[in-house]
Amino acid sequence: MKKYAIINCILLMTALVWSSCKKETPVDEDGLLITARAECYVSNFELLGADFQTVRSKAPVIDTVACTIQQEVLFGTDLKNLWPQFTLVTDAKLDPKITGKVDFSDLANPKKYTVVSGNRQVRKTYTVIITVQK
Repeated sequence: MKKYAIINCILLMTALVWSSCKKETPVDEDGLLITARAECYVSNFELLGADFQTVRSKAPVIDTVACTIQQEVLFGTDLKNLWPQFTLVTDAKLDPKITGKVDFSDLANPKKYTVVSGNRQVRKTYTVIITVQK
């Protein structure tokens, strides 16, 4: 009988220790940690061609107030096969996700990407304006 009491005591203590160590860590639908950070901006932008080489002719102009990214690309760039790369503030994420090549050939209708803050409560939509070097 004493043996069963010791085993029950050990099981109870293990359950208590395990439950006290388990913290609630909220994650979003992508499995990313939701934090308390409300910052939400793009700090850098890169545009790669099909050969994974940059197609930028100059540095991007990122306006975090107007939420625009202006980027000039080299003359002759294949605008249908580009890989945009965004550098975001810590814990933020991009919507929609970039999962492959993006077609930027419709220059009259710039692409839009939304940056979502770490706390998932602040959203800023950036417009990517591409121009071709003359």
